[in-house]
Parts: sequence; C-alpha cells; structure tokens
Amino acid sequence: MTDAITAERALPEPLLSAGAVYDDGSGGGAIAAARAFTADFLATATTVLPGGVEDEHVELAQLVVSELVTNAIRHTAGPCRLLLELGRDTLEISVFDGEAAAPVPRGHDPRRIGQHGVEIVVAVCESLTVEPAPGGKRVRARLSLQPE
Repeated sequence: MTDAITAERALPEPLLSAGAVYDDGSGGGAIAAARAFTADFLATATTVLPGGVEDEHVELAQLVVSELVTNAIRHTAGPCRLLLELGRDTLEISVFDGEAAAPVPRGHDPRRIGQHGVEIVVAVCESLTVEPAPGGKRVRARLSLQPE
C-alpha cells in the first residue's frame, strides 16, 4: 500500500517523497516489495534530478531499505512503514515500527552468521538515528547520492 506522507519530513523540502506499509504476513515478500518500491521511487528521480540517481546508489538504497525493513519485521509486532525522501544529494530512508526499543548494533564479529544489518547500514550511510515516534520509533538513515 503506497501513500503520500507529508507530516514527518526528514528533509526541509524533499524533491520527491513516497511511503509504503509492509507487514510480516507476506511470508518474506515484504522485503522484496520494499526493495522494488525503492528502485521504482529512485527511477522517478529523473523528473527532478538531471541524470537521475546512479545505479550504485540505487543498489545501496535497496540494501539499506532491506536491512531496516527486515529488522522492523523480525523484531517488532505489527506493520512497519517506509518513507523515502529524495534531496538534491541525499536520500532519507525512514522505517517506522511499533517497538520503542532501538536496534542494538553488535560489535564486529566475522564469525557471527547474520545480525549484521545495523552494522551494514552504519557502514554505507552518512548517519543513522533512532527517534521516538507515535506508537513506536523511527529509524532514519541518510544515504549520500554524491559520486565517491
């Protein structure tokens, strides 16, 4: 389900924004749907950004979205909401869920299988914040769209 979200903007005036709601009842399809939603959203960037968004940044955005949505679906009850906000040089990725507790980054351990999501998001994003939100929290990641 896609909806326009205006009240919770991370960027003062995003060029584009869109949101969607996902739940765990889809048997794993929510993460794939969130990745596809992100790719489709960034494909529309050509309407507001000359040249659009580079493929590398689309792939990084999909990675961040899949990690944040996976955490929300696995570790919280109820649906989660994804909000994407495109700026001139950044993409704000927010995931809202019904759990007040923040995700806990674990120390680097190459022997650990799984549970590296927060670690990955921190490594590829400019920032990662967790804020209280009505009925839970908002996990917000800022991804640079600047060439390396």
